[in-house]
Amino acid sequence: MSSISFIGLGGMAHAIAARAVAGGHSVELIGRDPAKAKGLAAELGVGATVGTAGTVPAGDIVVLAVPYASAVPVVAHYGDALAGKVIIDISNTFNADATALVVPDGTSGAQEIAKAAPASAHVVKAFNTVFGHVLVQERPLDVFFAGDDAQSKASVSAFIESLGLRPLDVGGLEMARWLEGVGPLLMGLARNGAGTFDVAFGVDFPG
Repeated sequence: MSSISFIGLGGMAHAIAARAVAGGHSVELIGRDPAKAKGLAAELGVGATVGTAGTVPAGDIVVLAVPYASAVPVVAHYGDALAGKVIIDISNTFNADATALVVPDGTSGAQEIAKAAPASAHVVKAFNTVFGHVLVQERPLDVFFAGDDAQSKASVSAFIESLGLRPLDVGGLEMARWLEGVGPLLMGLARNGAGTFDVAFGVDFPG
């Protein structure tokens, strides 16, 4: 198993890190609030450590678990500390009422993050189509991902599978915009047709 670093200490970081620890990975928790990081590490137990914000993350895979509004500035702040890393962008880019995306047409949050990252880093979009509270229920869920670098995508796919989830590759990083568009769709489904936020998207293969 490998070491996975998390930049951000919110609900999604907690949910993914919990499954990572259960899957045998070591996790490094990095945030601006050291006390919160220590508390989360203690909750996760053996296999969880606390890193120092702004320094080189220990993991080859770095889960960027911050809101999109903070994502590009955070990546720019880390700069060369992220060189050679696989960065998993889990952010959603919809507006306050979840009816539209805040990124311009023709791009995505993941692509903007990639522009801010070192050239040797590779951004993979993943996990944004799964609610954190559903992720912690340990169901066998589908996780869609997109990226441009084949080796990085293979690493992320293996990581997703190690969490007891099914990885589904949707193509290059340009597809991240459509994954981000699933956010408003999922919110609309939860608020209307499903009538519950205890819901997840998945793919069925007939036959």
